Amino acid sequence: MEGARFVRVLLRRPDLRTPFPVRFAARLRGRTVRRLDRRAKYLLAVLSSDETLVMHLGMSGSFRVERGRTPVVSGFSRTTRVATRARIDDGPHDHVVFHMSSGFRITFTDPRRFGFMDLLTPHQLAGHPALSRLGPEPLSSAFDAAALARACRGRKTSLKAALLDQRVVAGLGNIYASEALHLARLSPLRQASTIATASGAPRPAAVRLAAAIKQVLEQAIARSATAYRRGDRFRVYDRAGEPCRRANCRGTIAQRSQSGRTSFYCPTCQR
Repeated sequence: MEGARFVRVLLRRPDLRTPFPVRFAARLRGRTVRRLDRRAKYLLAVLSSDETLVMHLGMSGSFRVERGRTPVVSGFSRTTRVATRARIDDGPHDHVVFHMSSGFRITFTDPRRFGFMDLLTPHQLAGHPALSRLGPEPLSSAFDAAALARACRGRKTSLKAALLDQRVVAGLGNIYASEALHLARLSPLRQASTIATASGAPRPAAVRLAAAIKQVLEQAIARSATAYRRGDRFRVYDRAGEPCRRANCRGTIAQRSQSGRTSFYCPTCQR
């Protein structure tokens, strides 16, 4: 998409998690993607119109990139003005199709429709309620033990809940929070403030946890060619009742709900 122009934009329905912006397809057509960015789990396409296309995959969304397919539109709904399925080999969950001047056809697929797309002006982007409050990127130089300790200082919530707070660290999800806590030998149930001193300086636990977060994410990226839910990829996630994989630990992986999310951990080696 970067450097290419939107030749045609097909919408197969009027909404995803939320309705598409007014004149969404018309505002994209003819515009060039100046650059692609990412902030936490948001994908940002900065356009030649100075607007930014903000995209989020939700829980089940994905993009399929193909080249050399000819766009064919078979019709529009009279009530929603949404394009009907363009080709017989398109799937029922292919909701948005971008035809780019580079010859690529980029299809957004989302069975559960928890993803969304929006078009924001620079002012709207700067004041976006989610994007403007995000913490540091976990793989950036801005995120380290000191930054993590400052964010957790005085927090009475659990350490797992703190890691899922996007103001503490941006883009860290439930799976890799559990994985990082196990790698760092820290219980998800312990109070977040225990990894920092009263002045907000990092304790050894914060040093281990910041390093573990970076390690599990780097490993996940290196393995990204395979489905992320493959069981052999995880230390604790989705392994309740199984033996702990840490050397010399005889514990059993436990499962517990925290703030509506499921935590997996070893009660024996995670303290």
